[in-house]
Amino acid sequence: MSGTDGVGTKLKLAHQSDRHDTVGIDLVAMCVNDVLTSGAEPLFFLDYIATSTLDPAQLAQVVAGIAAGCRQSGCALLGGETAEMPGFYQPGEYDLAGFCVGVVEKSQILDGSQVRVGDVAIGLASQGIHSNGFSLVRRILEVTGQTLSDRPTPFNGKSLAEELLTPTQIYVQPLLAARRAGLEIHGMAHITGGGLPENLPRCLGPDQSLRLTPDAWVVPPIFTWLADTGGVARSEMFNTFNMGIGFAVLVPPTQVELTLQWFESQEIRAWAIGEVVPGSAELIFED
Repeated sequence: MSGTDGVGTKLKLAHQSDRHDTVGIDLVAMCVNDVLTSGAEPLFFLDYIATSTLDPAQLAQVVAGIAAGCRQSGCALLGGETAEMPGFYQPGEYDLAGFCVGVVEKSQILDGSQVRVGDVAIGLASQGIHSNGFSLVRRILEVTGQTLSDRPTPFNGKSLAEELLTPTQIYVQPLLAARRAGLEIHGMAHITGGGLPENLPRCLGPDQSLRLTPDAWVVPPIFTWLADTGGVARSEMFNTFNMGIGFAVLVPPTQVELTLQWFESQEIRAWAIGEVVPGSAELIFED
């Protein structure tokens, strides 16, 4: 199994705030979490960094983040490619891409065929916005005049830069350990662009949908702040952001309590957020 991804326009905020120590973690997370959804264990990672002119101090921060992400996910950082392209990128700006290869026994591949009607979706807490939806975030900041140094009340003294650049949670080690421990996981979904409505149905089998209970988990303050500050409708928030659920697993009803206890032991907040029902690959919001 392989996965290729980038960090997207979140990098704009890193450039503006001159904070480059977390985006490398985001880069790794976007690849390894995707590979994980098939049940695969990430083996190795390669990166690609393109910039106007290499800034050694800036590059050191980025690569340190990539190395940290690889350590968190248990995969090897084999190397990568760096390209200087003056005139294509603005001075001080760079772009990132990553590639990951993972392996899984054929009998252990998760492809939707294991999912049954009645299975329960367990949502795993995100650390914040992760790496998707930043075009809308940047638009909200621009229209409302907010700056990255502002410290809105809901963030307990943290600046917007600190809150928005919180890196993507890497779920690899707790999930692989859960399967090795015998938890019966029928499907997994990484909640990225398109939010829960687009990503949760991807792990379902034919003729299945998922009925979601939106008030089953705690939505982090950043999402409420963005909705209120930017006047963003609830439907657009769910279609753009992870809304506090960064990853989800599908388990049989008999495994729900055991699964919740497992993630609590791994210091990851988890909630039963929905149920698989007959349907046509839709996310149905429960009233």
